[in-house]
Amino acid sequence: MRNTLGDLNNHLFEQLERLNDEELTGDKLYEEMERAKAIGDIASKIISNANVVLQAKKIQADTLGKDNTEIPKMLEG
Repeated sequence: MRNTLGDLNNHLFEQLERLNDEELTGDKLYEEMERAKAIGDIASKIISNANVVLQAKKIQADTLGKDNTEIPKMLEG
């Protein structure tokens, strides 16, 4: 299974819809809020990681043909 930033966006909007459910109250609302916080924390890390890859690609594009700069395997997108 391959996840994309588009998939992440869909998950975030799904979570927002669950939080917007006016029938959620009490413990169920609290559980959903905790889930939303966990999802948000993980989403932030995924977005931060994607930004590192994007910056590496920008550097690679800027230096293409100027030297033999190689991007580390873990940063290849």
